[in-house]
Amino acid sequence: MANGPAQRDVMEYDVAVIGGGPAGLATAIRLKQRKPELTVCVLEKGSTIGAHSLSGAVLEPGPLDVLLPEWRNAPLPIKVPVVRDEFVWLGRKGATRVPWIPSYLHNDGNFIVSLGGLVAWMATRAESLGVDVFAGFAAALPLFDDDGSMAGVQIGDMGVQHDGSRGPNYTPGAEVRARLTVIAEGCRGSLAKVLINKYKLDAGCDPQVYALGMKELWQLPPGRVTPGLVQHSVGWPLDSRTYGGSFVYHLDDNRAYVGFVAGLDYRDPRFFPFEAFQQFKHHPVMHEFLKGGEILSAGARAISAGGFQSLPKLEMPGAVLVGDAGGTLNVPKIKGIHQALRCAMAAADYFAENDTSIGFDAVWRKTEAVEELRQVRNIKPGFKRGLRFGLLNAGVESILAGKTPWTLKNTATYPLEKLEEYTSPNRHWVQRDLPPRDRLSSVFHSVTAHDEVQPAHLKVRDTSICATRCVTEYGNPCTRFCPANVYEMVDDGAGGKRLQINAANCVHCKACDIKDPYQIIDWTTPEGGSGPNYQLL
Repeated sequence: MANGPAQRDVMEYDVAVIGGGPAGLATAIRLKQRKPELTVCVLEKGSTIGAHSLSGAVLEPGPLDVLLPEWRNAPLPIKVPVVRDEFVWLGRKGATRVPWIPSYLHNDGNFIVSLGGLVAWMATRAESLGVDVFAGFAAALPLFDDDGSMAGVQIGDMGVQHDGSRGPNYTPGAEVRARLTVIAEGCRGSLAKVLINKYKLDAGCDPQVYALGMKELWQLPPGRVTPGLVQHSVGWPLDSRTYGGSFVYHLDDNRAYVGFVAGLDYRDPRFFPFEAFQQFKHHPVMHEFLKGGEILSAGARAISAGGFQSLPKLEMPGAVLVGDAGGTLNVPKIKGIHQALRCAMAAADYFAENDTSIGFDAVWRKTEAVEELRQVRNIKPGFKRGLRFGLLNAGVESILAGKTPWTLKNTATYPLEKLEEYTSPNRHWVQRDLPPRDRLSSVFHSVTAHDEVQPAHLKVRDTSICATRCVTEYGNPCTRFCPANVYEMVDDGAGGKRLQINAANCVHCKACDIKDPYQIIDWTTPEGGSGPNYQLL
């Protein structure tokens, strides 16, 4: 087939929403509630709505009660009221219950939910209002008008071969043009990354800070689960210089969510986040809880952790950022769903009012969502000085509700030290016997699928660095920070090594786009419908 210019269909809407997560669907729903005559579409790259949705996920229900009050009676697959909170400090062999839990970690009135199940239900409500919801359509490129404003997106082509040529089933992606484009891709979205840079939306804020969250759904023997119990911990297997912690959320039917978060601002070039998660599961307390159980589902996702100081400007000509695409997550609370909904509804209300003289970003910064982020602004940066200082600072900030007269700075998120300049601590990691055996086993539980004929969607601008500078300076950290074993250094047949990209393993977490010390990895969208198919995460 000839590779001349593709003839693309054009679809026109008043509003095009990119991303079928809570922020994207809430924007679409609120717009149709306010102005039913608007034409609105939602484009989701996952094979189904919810296939790529991953969160803790403890829901603070207030914003959802406002948007869709009927959700409380909806047949969601997981919806467990929280009954009790626990906060634990883990040593290598023991655990100490912390008697005082910071106010921002209280979960009275909250619910443990499956985010994938929630957004799947929200999509049905959006469709009932007349929203066109398209799953399996990856927005690959932004479109711009002559005046530089955003005009919509181009859907990625289907049927492209590994070498970039057009295969027998080639289908050019349509152009979706709209008066307003809503970017709701979640953390480190590929379009948001381009647009933030193009319009310099982050010029007035601190650099964004990220973490990597990994999560599993377990089926456990009867008698171990207390439905509604929410447990958080800090400490082992992390050293005091590495930010992170764990969560265990007890569900119904003898199931539990087990998760681990590692800050991607770690400096140790030998650190292995996936292994840290597995080691946490082998702490004596956790091992006793999990032994004899089985993993039902697993996944990983980057988290925007910069909060108040790192909020970019959310508006640009022709488009807005909503939800975690704009960094609205409340990291100390370990919650982002309610914040994403607040941001989405604020954007929809703003554009439904037709008074755009003030500017959405200025309106957004006066909302209770931003005030919530301001109150906890110093908690995450406080951990830069270590775990003990971070916890002490968090206690002070919690008691004073963020009224301290200073604002701590966020710094770059990928400051790895070089191998020869950093002494890694002895982490006392143990032999493992709980599943998964390795990262490929975890990928199996994410039900990830990519057509291996398509070009690799992970673009490394200069692979020679991987076999030369990177191996000596950092020891190829991509082979460790990726939770899906996408990056491997293999024999090149000439006595050396070369980078092999196993793109079919990718769970779309975006850690590589963030943590690569040379910033030469770009995560781009694969064919629509590719990637993980998370089950009840």
